[in-house]
Amino acid sequence: MRTAIVTDSTAYLSAEERARLNIHMIPLSVNISGELFAEEVDITASEFYDKVRGAKEFPKTTQPPIGEFVALFDELAKDYDEVISIHLSSGISGTYQGAVQAGEMVEGIKVHAFDSEISCAVQGFYVLKAAEMAKEGYSAQDILAALADMQQYIRAYFIVDDLAHLQRGGRLSSAAALIGGLLQVKPVLHFVDKVIVPFEKIRTRKKALKRAEELLAEDARKYEAVDAVVIHGNCQAEAQEWLEQLAEAYPNVSFKLSYFGPVIGTHLGEGSMGLGWTKK
Repeated sequence: MRTAIVTDSTAYLSAEERARLNIHMIPLSVNISGELFAEEVDITASEFYDKVRGAKEFPKTTQPPIGEFVALFDELAKDYDEVISIHLSSGISGTYQGAVQAGEMVEGIKVHAFDSEISCAVQGFYVLKAAEMAKEGYSAQDILAALADMQQYIRAYFIVDDLAHLQRGGRLSSAAALIGGLLQVKPVLHFVDKVIVPFEKIRTRKKALKRAEELLAEDARKYEAVDAVVIHGNCQAEAQEWLEQLAEAYPNVSFKLSYFGPVIGTHLGEGSMGLGWTKK
């Protein structure tokens, strides 16, 4: 029983990672001034931030058409028996539901849609785990059980410069955004029950980043080995510097650098930073 692994573009996996582990990717899109771009296909993250700075309208994001899922699943049915389709949180996008619906429309292949309940490179942790297991010949049920087990160890916190992006895009309540703006705080945000909510309200960016590090330190002490990722919204130099400081302080943690691409960047804004991890 061969199992294919599918994800969407918001996992922000590199082309090399996708090719090496045979991961299939469905892109979400971003609409900038009436022009539609499929992220990771038509536009890079840095191109997106450049375009948005000059745009008169706030960009909009679009989930993949169900037809794209159906076409991919039909194609995979030629070589695979089952599909595990891993997507960003259903609380902020209809992409997962699109995969569910498409799975019910195809024949000759069994589709298992998996709600990561998160996004970005932390969603990517699930995808890489699934793809590695699929490559080793594990069954879809074994892979899904491993992903369910991972959920108890996944953590992610992020800091945004301007809460208006999240509020305008409907990903954070107006009240939370208003309070943040009035108090001029840099709240540490996280996912709870599939949606983005404030974790703690902190006055400065430096202290907010430090708080995220403290949360990582708790798990770094608890577990023998940890995989972690520093994620940035077009502020790579700052993110790289932070990553190097963290790597020196926590030798049992393997760090990599990632980014908030066009779709997630639309809602978080330029200058955002994130820190995510899971037990190895």
